[in-house]
Amino acid sequence: MTKKLYEEDSLLQNCTATVVACDKLKEGYGIELDQTVLFPEGGGQLSDTGYLMPEGTEERFLSKHSLETKGRILHQTEKALPVGSRVQVVLNWTDRLDHMQQHCGEHLLSYAFWKLYGLNNIGFHMSERLVTIDLDKEINLEQADKAEDFANAQIWENRPITVSHVPHTDLDQYVMRKKNEKITGLLRIVTIKDSDICTCCGTHPPFTGMLGLIKITKFEKYKGGSRVEFLCGRWALEDARAKMRYIQDASNLLSTKEELVCASVTKLKAEVGTLLEKLRAKTAALQEVELAKLLADPPKDSRGNLVLAAVEEDYDPKSAKYLLQKLTLAGAVAAVIYQSGERVNYMFSLGEGAAADCKVIIARANELFDGKGGGSPKFAQGGGTAAKGWQEKAWQLVEFIKQ
Repeated sequence: MTKKLYEEDSLLQNCTATVVACDKLKEGYGIELDQTVLFPEGGGQLSDTGYLMPEGTEERFLSKHSLETKGRILHQTEKALPVGSRVQVVLNWTDRLDHMQQHCGEHLLSYAFWKLYGLNNIGFHMSERLVTIDLDKEINLEQADKAEDFANAQIWENRPITVSHVPHTDLDQYVMRKKNEKITGLLRIVTIKDSDICTCCGTHPPFTGMLGLIKITKFEKYKGGSRVEFLCGRWALEDARAKMRYIQDASNLLSTKEELVCASVTKLKAEVGTLLEKLRAKTAALQEVELAKLLADPPKDSRGNLVLAAVEEDYDPKSAKYLLQKLTLAGAVAAVIYQSGERVNYMFSLGEGAAADCKVIIARANELFDGKGGGSPKFAQGGGTAAKGWQEKAWQLVEFIKQ
């Protein structure tokens, strides 16, 4: 069994070890060592990364992931290592610290919600730059802010964090926010002084000050409770820095103060909405004129169907649908082909009694515009890229419909 040096000292960054097994995996190899500083994924915490460096060589075997299976810890590498060889195990400290900060932050934030509001953490997930806890009841913004303040205060007090091993029969001596009665034997307990006490297999810093910061980034209703997204330490700093730049960019674009960005966007959205309504009204008036021209002398296909087709530039989908409805008359094949941004979209429908097949028409449209789309014999729609010359292809399609 591998000796877990990371449990004895979470700050230890390297060790010398002997390869005791080398398993072929689906991808690469699983290297088992007699001891290691690399934490395997578990308890919601991501795996450490690092290197295995055979003694007497210049080789570096990257371990992107470690796992624990059936009591064995395997470090995944691309190449095999001979059993019995000696290696230097080197931890990627940046990843370790990131993961410790998030995991310990989960303890502190969960404790804050439990201590302040009696809420229980019923789920924990950590992935790259996304950490969440699930609470058994809904929360509001005021509760989130107070829990965040409570947790950060404990970070800034730099409270000591200790790890102990106690038999499950002694758990009643500890005031814990959650206890798993199914676990028996010798349990690993992580204790934050005068704060959270919890069974945990993950790595934690020796003091809360190493977390730096906890920042809740989002919370929402989730399965009758709440899902809280948060980040700690470096991840929290870089997230805040990026969002600050977004606000600064928006402030510059809107020529307003940073604190007035939301008000400016709200005003701008209202103005755009008013302009869109005016544009749609004018578009509808133009459509009536265009419709009158099309109906004045509409062409017919070889089967006697009216062919009512419109090719439009810089059209919006809502106006296009409205125009198609207007063109879909009894005995008519209606087509609207229009450009919207970098896309060319097309829609086809049959009026009552029209003898045609929209599936055949859209198949031809997909060929002409290298697009995708489908539908039924009575209605079909799709789109492709509005490349140079798309109008000529659109009129080719109209001629195809007239056949």
